[in-house]
Amino acid sequence: MTSALELRQVSAGYGETVVLEDISLALAPGECISVIGRNGVGKTTLLATVMGHTTLHCGEIRLGEAPLGDTAIFRRARAGLGFVPQEREIFPSLTVRENLRVAARPGPWTEERVFELFPNLRARLGNFGSQLSGGEQQMLSIARALLTNPAVLLMDEPTEGLAPVIVEALTAVLVRLRAERAIAIILVEQNSRVALAFSERTVVMDKGRIVFDGEAAALRADSDKLARLVGVTE
Repeated sequence: MTSALELRQVSAGYGETVVLEDISLALAPGECISVIGRNGVGKTTLLATVMGHTTLHCGEIRLGEAPLGDTAIFRRARAGLGFVPQEREIFPSLTVRENLRVAARPGPWTEERVFELFPNLRARLGNFGSQLSGGEQQMLSIARALLTNPAVLLMDEPTEGLAPVIVEALTAVLVRLRAERAIAIILVEQNSRVALAFSERTVVMDKGRIVFDGEAAALRADSDKLARLVGVTE
């Protein structure tokens, strides 16, 4: 079976600086994984490399059967990559409706479907992005990415800086997306509890390399191992 996304012995970084080294990772269609690790180990750079924001020093990245190579960022998005950046990057001067419609492409994800996930957005359709709370901005960022109808969705620390009640609500949304198995998802998440609840498979990074790729349940059941790998416990 062709992978939804595959990285083969990828080394990448910013200019001449290498951040990722010898990364090999494959996602099956509809598979969801979480990526955890200490700050500064290359998790965000991993997503940035898939999106084309970094310098690819060696290796290969394939989206489905297509090699991405030096494919422009906007062409990667059109080919089926969705991205929820750490900074959310919604348009503050556009309304919620405009933020959604500027990204929408034909497919199973429609405005009605994202409103089922995020009913708050329906009530805020006429509000500008700058008028939303941090949690609402994150909901909008995820909804906008879903409306691109991607084959692979990359999410960079979506719960960062949010109140616990919002984190719980977003975690429920993530689990629902995983259960549908319609989109392959890579979730980069500093909150190990959220990450391990989200996916059956977890990748741990350290110093730009993958040091663990296996069942999330193994880390949930072994707090000592989790602490050794990422320096925190659930």
